[in-house]
Amino acid sequence: MSLKFLYLHLHGLIRSNNLELGRDSDTGGQTQYVLELVKSLANTSEVDQVDIVTRLIKDSKVDSSYSKEQEFIVPGARILRFQFGPNKYLRKELFWPYLDELTQNLIQYYQKYENKPSFIHAHYADAGYVGVRLSQALKVPFIFTGHSLGREKRRKLLEAGLKINQIEKLYCISERINAEEESLKYADIVVTSTKQESVSQYSQYHSFSFEKSKVIAPGVDHTKFHHIHSTTETSEIDNMMLPFLKDLRKPPILAISRAVRRKNIPSLVEAYGRSEKLKRKTNLVLVLGCRDNTSKLDSQQRDVFQKIFEMIDKYNLYGKVAYPKKHSPANIPSLYRWAASSGGIFVNPALTEPFGLTLLEASSCGLPIIATDDGGPKEIHAKCENGLLVNVTDINQLKVALEKGISNSTQWKIWSRNGIEGVHRHFSWNTHVRNYLSILQGHYEKSTIVSSSGIKESCLKGSSSLIKPH
Repeated sequence: MSLKFLYLHLHGLIRSNNLELGRDSDTGGQTQYVLELVKSLANTSEVDQVDIVTRLIKDSKVDSSYSKEQEFIVPGARILRFQFGPNKYLRKELFWPYLDELTQNLIQYYQKYENKPSFIHAHYADAGYVGVRLSQALKVPFIFTGHSLGREKRRKLLEAGLKINQIEKLYCISERINAEEESLKYADIVVTSTKQESVSQYSQYHSFSFEKSKVIAPGVDHTKFHHIHSTTETSEIDNMMLPFLKDLRKPPILAISRAVRRKNIPSLVEAYGRSEKLKRKTNLVLVLGCRDNTSKLDSQQRDVFQKIFEMIDKYNLYGKVAYPKKHSPANIPSLYRWAASSGGIFVNPALTEPFGLTLLEASSCGLPIIATDDGGPKEIHAKCENGLLVNVTDINQLKVALEKGISNSTQWKIWSRNGIEGVHRHFSWNTHVRNYLSILQGHYEKSTIVSSSGIKESCLKGSSSLIKPH
């Protein structure tokens, strides 16, 4: 049976190639995950067409490629961009007033061309809001993946000292949580990356049902993320680091993330600054997206960089910390291999981490990890045994873990080998897609059998009672 998929990925900047990962707080791992999944699905015999629906943007501050209504990805996959709200690029927290506009546009589009999808898969709360309504209008099964969840984010922000009114103002957290509750209520299937997400995070929602939950770990493109490094790419990364580091021979402690508070990078800099051993023996390399001028970043990014600069100044880390302004997607695998070739480690100090795709990428390149003991890293570590987990809210514990990570060359080699083997065994895109299609095809066949009895329709009644954005 030929399947057609509609993926709703509304925020951030997504295109067929050269993703601007880390450009801002909305363009991160979710963007890469959706694009890689779509490519992999389109390459299977069971799938006829895959559409990614996202926002059309006409803004001189972003590349003109985001203003194209349609973009080819690979045969059988494309990006469809619909305008909703103003022309300019918006952060996701400002989407809520415009989501009904997108919903109506999509209903009209798919009804006009009579080419409705077999499944609608919504990624994140904003897409979930649209996905629920679109699935009802088209009578199509609805899949939801939250990626990160509002209740967990609110809990962590309160722990970090923010007031509830600040959280509401910055993140529209109540609207996000309401949309997540609704998405979980009406979803036919909820896809999570780890069992921990279901047990500890999704279970905080009244509408969540364990029976709907399916754990499918993301994969890694092993043709890009491998452990065979070249002198050419080593030279290229050395040149990137030369303006910052006095001694390129030292093993690097590498972090790659967006410059957002949740990623907890200033705490990593402080842990490094507190350690005489780390300052003497290693460099700290922070790859935090691309920027032209920190004054042009959004307020959250500026705040993160300001704290990093304060830590560098406080502990006099000049010549020991690199924070390059530019990198391309092609540089990311090279960075992992460059760090591994020097006996470095990869660090993910995020306060919350639903999965941690960068941990898989680093490990596939032979780079051991030090990671937060929250969320997905626990399950990655359990399968790969490729480093250490630590409570990253305790800076001294983080410091000790980092010191252990670079102290024993024999242990480093064991972690490196375990990571390569474990990721290849447990985390491939082929495995991910086969599991995904198996679950969805089973549901599709079941829903087709029962549709004539009205069971599906009865499940979707009551749309008038759904939440509104305001």
